[in-house]
Amino acid sequence: MNNKIDETDWQLIQLLKDKGRESSANLGRELNLARTTVAARIARLEREGIIKGYSVRLSSSAESATVRAYCSISVTPRSGVSVIRALDKMFEVEEVSAVSGQFDYVAFLRCSTHENLDELLDRIGNLEGVHLTQTSVILNRKIDRRSTVS
Repeated sequence: MNNKIDETDWQLIQLLKDKGRESSANLGRELNLARTTVAARIARLEREGIIKGYSVRLSSSAESATVRAYCSISVTPRSGVSVIRALDKMFEVEEVSAVSGQFDYVAFLRCSTHENLDELLDRIGNLEGVHLTQTSVILNRKIDRRSTVS
């Protein structure tokens, strides 16, 4: 894997994040590159594992129709790998980060209802190796630089 990313690659990656469904020709016009050059760069970034995949961003109205929460998780010694494997199988768990401090991991959760969140938190709390959890339900997002969709 080469992993050499130049300034044009970073600009292309940002455009793909903002306009993932844009054609190579339109991306090329914005970058002042040929369509074939853009397509080749995207293919290389995918082949080298720099671009791992593509996803959907929800609008603010769709986002607010879900219940979102951060769940801090403390695990017993040597159980981190099995806990992460179990969390990975729960589709409501969108992201897990290892963190410093009192907890070992912070998970971003998304559920359709408060009842679903309650059930999910029970499942997480009952995982073998989970010592302690603390959950904060997201009431309102104040700043989000990851999404440009309104």
